[in-house]
Amino acid sequence: MRRSSRVVFLHIGAPKTGTTYIQERLAENARELAEQDVHYPSKGAFFPAPLFHFRAALDLLDQDWGGDPGHAEGTWPTMVRQVRRRTGTVIVSHEILATAPPEKIARVMRDIEGSEVHIIYTARDLVRQIPAAWQESIKQGRTWRYRPFLNKVQRGDAWFMKAFDLPTVLNNWSRDLPPERVHVITVPPPGSEPGLLWNRFCRVVGIERDWAPRESESRNESLGIAETELLRRLNERLGRKARSEGAHDALIQKLLNEGELSSTRSRRVVLPPKRFDWADEQAQLWIDWIEGAGVDVVGDIADLRPERPDPTDWLNPDKVSGKALTEAGLQALTAMTREAATRPDPARELGARIRNRTERLRNR
Repeated sequence: MRRSSRVVFLHIGAPKTGTTYIQERLAENARELAEQDVHYPSKGAFFPAPLFHFRAALDLLDQDWGGDPGHAEGTWPTMVRQVRRRTGTVIVSHEILATAPPEKIARVMRDIEGSEVHIIYTARDLVRQIPAAWQESIKQGRTWRYRPFLNKVQRGDAWFMKAFDLPTVLNNWSRDLPPERVHVITVPPPGSEPGLLWNRFCRVVGIERDWAPRESESRNESLGIAETELLRRLNERLGRKARSEGAHDALIQKLLNEGELSSTRSRRVVLPPKRFDWADEQAQLWIDWIEGAGVDVVGDIADLRPERPDPTDWLNPDKVSGKALTEAGLQALTAMTREAATRPDPARELGARIRNRTERLRNR
């Protein structure tokens, strides 16, 4: 059978498995990668490639996270045109693709027909993944407490858990694909050598180390329980909505991205000890499916087995002490005050623009 001149890797998730880092590093090195016939499509030099992939996925799925209704409309067809006009290797990456229903997956396959299609799924053990998912939901504007979130996750009702359900996700996406074109990349455990996840991704896609020398500058640091609870309460006060894009959301995201709201003073969020057995059972289901399906595993399948935290590390995030919350609040207020002090005066900026415009008119 003749090999296609275009190989498309669909990196479909899962969330909280280093996807943002991979996407940012691909974008940072897009020009050098294109010289090697490895393409990470973008909409232009002034439109971030990861945002383009996000909106394309939204459009495909008929969703409008983080914007006005219709803000992503037409982006998926644009992505398809970008893919189809290239030869070599093309990478499309966003974690919300994990939960695409079968009819949307069928559309993807039709739209890129004639390509050699591969699926990449990055997977991480649930003891690390679930606390990270709850924090991420709070960062995005949700207001639910930890216990209700965990209950929805364990019932399989939460969007995150649908995206974490490795057997279901890969059964949907791998239909009609040979197992060697389905790649599960395991997220290395804490303490692994730096860059190991990126190296595993490059091995699948065929990227040499010197093709993408620049690191991603993106930061997505975890919060302690006090900082998470502070942000959750702030979401309630501000009336933030999940994945919204108001002015205060931009400020909060900026401080989160810069690590200003993270802290080592507050205890980390961990899975409650009584949920460890369930996490072990899920890991075994994943491993059984992978071994039975015969898909390509890059990394150590044992990485999917949770390492149980010390039960004494458990502190209920729904019962943060007033002292810890006050300390987190002072830290956040300090960061926001510094940020406000560096922002220019809008009135002074407007006056300067008017003066410059007047001066240019006089000199004509």
